[in-house]
Amino acid sequence: MTFDIHGVMQGLAESRPIFHSEADFQFALAWRIKEMMPGCEVRLEYKPFNDEAFFLDVWLPTMRMALELKYIRGRVDLEHGGERFSLKEGASDIERYDFLKDIQRLERMISERGNVDRGCAVLLANSSSCWKQPIANRKTTIFEAFRIHEGRQIRAKEELAWAVGSKPGREREVPLRFANSYKMRWQDYHDFGERGHSRFRYLAISVGD
Repeated sequence: MTFDIHGVMQGLAESRPIFHSEADFQFALAWRIKEMMPGCEVRLEYKPFNDEAFFLDVWLPTMRMALELKYIRGRVDLEHGGERFSLKEGASDIERYDFLKDIQRLERMISERGNVDRGCAVLLANSSSCWKQPIANRKTTIFEAFRIHEGRQIRAKEELAWAVGSKPGREREVPLRFANSYKMRWQDYHDFGERGHSRFRYLAISVGD
């Protein structure tokens, strides 16, 4: 039994091209995995470290694999299958940090846990600012280190930190470092073909492969 995140996402896009929330995305993706691989155990909100208030989004114990999910939303109002989806824009700077921290957590789980061999951090977004290359000679942002645009290379041991003077909140002040290098490669998910944030794309960063 092999796990193909791109096959899962492509299949999911056919039935669920848009989600109300991150929890909605999490449940639908887990359901899709179970449909595609009936023999695979699927667990939600697994607690890998007993002394920490951290819950893994999806754990596949049969495959010894961990999944972390994020859903960065741009403001859009769409209808699909007779259902209305009204998405509000989130704090994408914080959400980018959280996605990269997911990668760091997966590295740690593989290193410290005996029941996880590999992982995948998946980010679904409809905000093109996530995947577009920054404009040259522009003013830098406080979250410059946490950009995740197409082609962005994060190098092993590189420190990613907020700009001096920024206040992201106590839980996110700690700089991020990674044991391995990663490159951002965005994939198409679904395009509703309407104005605004109606195009959805995703990142899937494999850890431990």
